[in-house]
This record gives sequence, C-alpha cells and structure tokens, in this order.
Amino acid sequence: MSVPPQQPGQPGAAPQPGSAAQPAPAGGGHGGLDLSAVRSRSAVPAQAAGQGGAGVSVPALVFDVDEASFNSVVELSARVPVVLDLWADWCEPCKQLSPVLDRVVEGMGGALVLGKVDVDANPRIQQMFQVQSIPTVVAIVQGQPVPLFQGAQPEAQVKQIFDQLVQLAGQQGMTERAVVAGQAEEPAGPAHPDALDALERGDLDGAEAIYREALAAAPADEDAKVGLARVGLLKRTRGKDLGQVRQAAADEPGSVDAALELADLDVAGGHVDDAFARLLGMLPTLAGDDRERVRVRLLELFEVVGAADPRVTKARSRLMRALF
Repeated sequence: MSVPPQQPGQPGAAPQPGSAAQPAPAGGGHGGLDLSAVRSRSAVPAQAAGQGGAGVSVPALVFDVDEASFNSVVELSARVPVVLDLWADWCEPCKQLSPVLDRVVEGMGGALVLGKVDVDANPRIQQMFQVQSIPTVVAIVQGQPVPLFQGAQPEAQVKQIFDQLVQLAGQQGMTERAVVAGQAEEPAGPAHPDALDALERGDLDGAEAIYREALAAAPADEDAKVGLARVGLLKRTRGKDLGQVRQAAADEPGSVDAALELADLDVAGGHVDDAFARLLGMLPTLAGDDRERVRVRLLELFEVVGAADPRVTKARSRLMRALF
C-alpha cells in the first residue's frame, strides 16, 4: 500500500530545473548521496566518457540504480539527461508504467537514459526526492532535479514529456547522446533499404507498407516512424499545384483543410517556418476534431523535418504552450 500522493505537476507541462522539492544536502542523513555532485561537465565517471566524439558510452540505456551507484548516475547527468523511475515490486501501477518507460527510452536513440530505483531497497533515494507516492518519475539534468510526473501515463504522453526534457537539456547545451558500449563501432547502413528502393521507384504504397510492417514488429523504430511520416507527406502533396493551394488558403483563411494542405506543400518545398507558423497560429482558434487534426499534423511534420532541427524544437515548445 502507498502513502497519500503528493500533488503531481501538470503532466506535459514544460519541466523546469530546480522546481522539485529540494534534496537534503550531503551528509544530512543520506550517507553521501548528493545531487550537488555535478557543478561542471568535468565531473564525469570514466565509464561515461565518450571516445572520439562518438557519444557518451553507457552499459545500457535502461539500468538499475541503487544507493551505491547513485552519485555516478548524478555525474552522468552532466552529459546526458537521466530519468529515474522510482518503483516497488508490490506496486501495480509501477508494473504498468515500467515497460512503457523502457520502450520510449529505447526508441529515443540515446537522447536520455533511464535508471530504475527500487524504493524499498533504496529508501535514501526515495527520501532525497521526497517521494510520497509511486510510481514517481523524476529526472536529473546537470545534477539538478527535474520533476516529471506521478502515476501510470499513456505512452504518447510519456514520449511528449521526455521530448520536452531533451529540449530542456539542449537549451542548456547538452547535445551528446548515450551510446551502448560496443555498439558505436557497428557499421550504420541505410535503415529499411527495401522501403528506400520502393521510394526510388515511386512506389509510395509499397514503401508505406514496409514502414508499417516494421513499426508493427518494433513500435519504437524511429527510422520507420520518420520514413512513414515522409511517405505520408509525399502522398498528400503528390500532384498538388502550390499556386492553387496557396490561393485557396488565402481565400479561406479559417479553413483547416486549406491550411493543412498548404503546410504540407510548404514543408515539402523547404518553407518549414511558414508551415509551422500557419498551423500554430490557427490552433488557439480551434476546438474539437479540427484542433486535434492540426495537432496531429504538426507532430507528423515534426517527424518529417527531424526532432533535432532547431525549427522543430521551437515549434514543439509553442505547441506545448498552446495545448497546456
């Protein structure tokens, strides 16, 4: 059984460093567990040091954390955001949330790592974060606690929150990625070559089928997600006349259909900022199905352009503010 929960932060709200309850200082009954261990990027354990710019080497993207390893995890947070899943074996919501966290983190390509903390076995870590209800998910960015959420959450919501966390870390200059030891040397050939061959032949339906099959087998396959989004854009824009679509949007400035059509063509033509600004500008005026259509299309276009693109980072932040 759990003790009464704290009031969690608004799920999906942009996390802010330092907004969590402040941890107790080292030596204050925590036996050396210390979130102040990182004050510069020089304090990185040897096993976390990347080789030749290949990334930050880690044993795994998902790993167990205990009181003995906690300080090393804090040091790792100087270079890669660390998410902590505080759980217990008797907690049923924890069992629901755990595989969701694993899938999302494994699918983010090393943008962050996930540490799992059994609060029964590691009570001092629980006390440090003043956790009163589990599951609780927090993060550490450059040694600073970042509260995320409590309780089981749907996978799409978890992905959204973790994307925001990576964005926050990027704003603080953290652009490295975790690389599982032994994987950096593997040759990186093209992902889903059959789909690429289909695209070269102009077989959009065939490429779409290949990407959908890949996602059915591995829902966290980022290459397949991006490929599917790009095929979708190609299918939506095929045969469209930009001049006619632009005129239609000008004639009916409140038309969601016209705005979506023009945004697709703008992204396809490289006018990414124009496309994002158009959809984000009309979002506050919409409700119901129209609002959801614009939101989903923006997420699809973010995939097309690429999560690391600064235009996507900026637009995603605006989208979060508009939605929450």
